[in-house]
Amino acid sequence: MSDDIIKVPDIGSGDAEVIEICVQPGQSVSAEDSLIVLESDKATMEVPAPFDGLVTDVLLKVGDRVAEGAPMVTMNPVADSAEPATGAGAQVETVRVPDIGAENVPVIEICIKVGDTIAAEDSLIVLESDKATMEVPSPVAGVVQAIHVKEGDTLSQGDQVVDISVAGEAHVETPTAKPAQAPAPVEPVASAPSAGVRMENITVPDIGTDNVPVIEICVSVGDRVEEESSLIVLESDKATMEVPSPFAGVIKAIKVREGDTLSQGDLILSMEVTGGITVPVTSAAPRQKASRAPSEPPPHAEANPVELERSNRNYHAGPAVRKLAREFGVDLAEVSGSGPRHRILKEDVQRFVKKRLSDKPAQSTGAGIPAIPDVDFSQWGDIEKVTLGRVRKIAAQNFQRAWLNVPRVTQFDECDITELEAFRKAQKAAAEARDTKLTPVPFILKAVAYVLKLMPQFGATLSPDGETLIYKKYIHIGMAVDTPDGLLVPVIKNVDRKSLWELTGECIELAAKAREKKLKPDEMQGSVFTISSLGSIGGTAFTPIVNAPEVAILGVSKAAIKPVWNGQEFAPRLMLPLSLSYDHRVINGADAARFTTALGELLADIRKLLL
Repeated sequence: MSDDIIKVPDIGSGDAEVIEICVQPGQSVSAEDSLIVLESDKATMEVPAPFDGLVTDVLLKVGDRVAEGAPMVTMNPVADSAEPATGAGAQVETVRVPDIGAENVPVIEICIKVGDTIAAEDSLIVLESDKATMEVPSPVAGVVQAIHVKEGDTLSQGDQVVDISVAGEAHVETPTAKPAQAPAPVEPVASAPSAGVRMENITVPDIGTDNVPVIEICVSVGDRVEEESSLIVLESDKATMEVPSPFAGVIKAIKVREGDTLSQGDLILSMEVTGGITVPVTSAAPRQKASRAPSEPPPHAEANPVELERSNRNYHAGPAVRKLAREFGVDLAEVSGSGPRHRILKEDVQRFVKKRLSDKPAQSTGAGIPAIPDVDFSQWGDIEKVTLGRVRKIAAQNFQRAWLNVPRVTQFDECDITELEAFRKAQKAAAEARDTKLTPVPFILKAVAYVLKLMPQFGATLSPDGETLIYKKYIHIGMAVDTPDGLLVPVIKNVDRKSLWELTGECIELAAKAREKKLKPDEMQGSVFTISSLGSIGGTAFTPIVNAPEVAILGVSKAAIKPVWNGQEFAPRLMLPLSLSYDHRVINGADAARFTTALGELLADIRKLLL
């Protein structure tokens, strides 16, 4: 049967850009499976296959601009059948490893067994290189006749994987015989351009978190870059990170776009690097993502099927599972995988859909609290709408979650820091000699660490089920920093083991990083207690929100001179207001009063820190 040329249908606009190729030569597709994704200035559109068949060639590439009638792919139609045949009128196809962008990749999982009836795109095996986990899908529907590999084998492009009996005119051969059909097509491998030149795939290094958006592409195809030059910029809810180039070379292909979300091991781009051995250059490595636990769903996923489809490719699931998820509109971020290495199976998606259909409507956040009405303020005058930044939106969600879940009480107190201030000012010359500035904050950090050792329940965490109190054997304290983009909380590790000068330097360094959006994820994790100081701004007291899952937070306001009775007369003393908010499920009021009293005694006479 001759190949049919599939052309771009009416897309409702002059032309559009090809932003994604969803198929490759040799791939079996069903009617309505996506072939390519187009993006115009008005919309993003998927172009589906008009019938079941085998893709024999792809006539476009990413970046092309096309209009109605432009050739996209060639397909060989296949006849429908009720189910794969295994007797007369069937033929055996040998499935081989496609272009995986690497050699000698270990098999970590066999997804099928002899006798299984499988559909096109069902996963056959799972491979894991040092950069990614990749599933090899079946190009045809049929019955598994033989499996040529086992877990632990290492495979390369063209190696045999399985024999599958499919409907056809050829005689079915035995599993040990050679297949009647030629091996499934694989992408051609081009030779390296010259001796000493090789292609390198650059992937995301360890960034300490998953699903981080790309906010900037720093290079273009054809650019020559030096080692350590910035390639892309990522922005999490806590920090902005640049990904540097590990090599010097020429950019050949960029595999990401602004707005994509990336995790460790994801492919960024391909580079031509000079030097070293000569190796084959593949057309492109597949954009596979390492297995990871589901995280928060992408914004607007339910409203935009294209975004949902792109997001679902981030999870450890085969093409057939992603197709099922697409058909039911399921976000795989919400599905727990029951397969090996948490791989998501068809049964997991079906179970998720069944549960959603049987669930009663969930109550709104806050046990049914009515939402604030949406008011059109423009009816009374001019207005301006400013979109909240990512940091502020994440902080708002955290504040609301803590407010609704933590029964918070605030203990107010004040302490005499007259002598502390005198000592601090006396160290001005020593601080200048160290090219630094000694503020009250290091003293407060040191005193809080001392009290946390005396009263460890203030650094504990209540388990989610409310049955266990988790005590930490370390004292890491968060320090809230006001930045133009919102409140950030860098964490100072092992406060109890550091000197005042070490704490001073670390406070200044982390505060600067927070304001410049250069904090690393590890620098914002692990705190057992938080301090929020408004002393440099003003105010007499406030009620800080507990930074759950911590159980307490100390608010510090601006110190002021007050008359204090010393037993004989009123004397002027510098008094520091303290506001200790705590989770009443863990901390009782008497302990809170003891905490601020002990802290006040230490700050009034810092010599007690030596005891």
